[in-house]
Amino acid sequence: MATMKELRQERLNKLEQIKELGLNPYPAETNRTHMIAEIVNNFDAMEGKNVQITGRITGIRKFGKLAFIVLRDFSGTIQLFIQANNIAETSKEGNLIGIKDLNLLDSGDFVQANGEVIRSKTGEISVATKELKLLTKSLRPMPTIQDGFSNKEERFRRRYVDMNVNIDVRDRFVRRSKFWQATRDFLNNHGFYEINIPVLEHTTGGADANPFVTHMDALDNAQFYLRISHELPLKRLLGAGFEKVYDLGPRFRNENYSDEHLPEHVAMEWYAAYWDWRDGLKFQEEMFKYVLKETFGTLQFTLGNFNVNLDQKWEEWDYAETIEKRYGINPYNCTLEQVKEALKENNLEVEQTENKARGIDKLWKNIRKDVTGPIWLVNTPTFISPLAKTHPNHPEMTQRAQVVIAGSELCNMFSELNDPIDQLNRFMEQQNMRDAGDDEAMMLDIDFVEMLEYGMPPACGMGYSERVFWIFEGVTAREGVPFPQLKHEISETTKDIYSRINF
Repeated sequence: MATMKELRQERLNKLEQIKELGLNPYPAETNRTHMIAEIVNNFDAMEGKNVQITGRITGIRKFGKLAFIVLRDFSGTIQLFIQANNIAETSKEGNLIGIKDLNLLDSGDFVQANGEVIRSKTGEISVATKELKLLTKSLRPMPTIQDGFSNKEERFRRRYVDMNVNIDVRDRFVRRSKFWQATRDFLNNHGFYEINIPVLEHTTGGADANPFVTHMDALDNAQFYLRISHELPLKRLLGAGFEKVYDLGPRFRNENYSDEHLPEHVAMEWYAAYWDWRDGLKFQEEMFKYVLKETFGTLQFTLGNFNVNLDQKWEEWDYAETIEKRYGINPYNCTLEQVKEALKENNLEVEQTENKARGIDKLWKNIRKDVTGPIWLVNTPTFISPLAKTHPNHPEMTQRAQVVIAGSELCNMFSELNDPIDQLNRFMEQQNMRDAGDDEAMMLDIDFVEMLEYGMPPACGMGYSERVFWIFEGVTAREGVPFPQLKHEISETTKDIYSRINF
């Protein structure tokens, strides 16, 4: 069996022959009148019409003066029916490849075919090709699943190959695009403005996460963080006079990979002035249904062992009642030792730097993993939610809601804290936790406190990440993004081919 280097050399030889014929193997000009699916899906109306189509060759068969090429564009595939007496000969003018030089083409090459829409004698919809123009000569053959292109690591490294070999993977990212487009459409249609905010921040906050650190040469090598959340800058916009804002883009959390988390991922957060968490809860439930219906065409899903129906009443679970019912401890008056004991009894990790807030959160997540949902977890303790407003008559709990579906928390929503003194006190508590060794505790952001002192209206805010898409798509985090981060690696074949380069 020929090696990749040998196969590549064969194609390089063909490339030289193409050039010797006076053809350009990489022209810029292309002309297309129809996508392939337009022809296939509307054959009765298209039959007999002349069309110009483009795409990648996925198969070639030649029998003397007759040849068949399978051509694929983004919309689908079609057969090119080629007869020696019907197709133009090889010509520099038009960059055309005739039937006698068809052997210079390979699977993977891009071409333009001009011809008449017909149905072949075997009944297959085809384009009787009169002109075949070379657009791109490929130098490496596409592998197949049969060739062994099923290794996850290999697929992640060459996702552009993966999407050619596994069309269902490419279609996944079409749905991912629809997911975010539907998110934008829903918010835009409800009067929200998309305002892009910085990725680089002097002080980062809005979530419990360890940030990435970088430096900016233009500011005397000043230290910056890649944002872990969109929250604080968007709330500054509320202070600036905006009433409905959102941003959609990447955020960065310097944590381990898991099936549900990536250090870099896309997320969205919206904030609405003069709403409280109850207003937001109703709005977000409608938003979930709209976005998922637009993306997947249904509101009923089988997600692993969970059968989820979003088209029903969403239950509400009280945080403290849920913890006490399961573990026999009250989050408000229990001790850290009781929390650690509950963690041990349930075979959950107990860290040296364990604190009550982090421990209670672990206990909740141990419950969450078995929840089918959809449910809203409400009345989160204040010591777990440093940015949420407290209940007027119950300062020990916040006006916060989290939706849980198929064992995962899929969004976070609060009545936003706009009391600058209360916010400063909570920031101080978080900073003390950070100083004690909790790298995920929030930083003290005095600029944000200053903004609150100027005044921010009462508001509700909500955020979700593309983890919502991964859950309903039924894939892990790395399967759910087009180009997941991996350790840098160059294949031995490439090192051999480009041996003159010092990698």
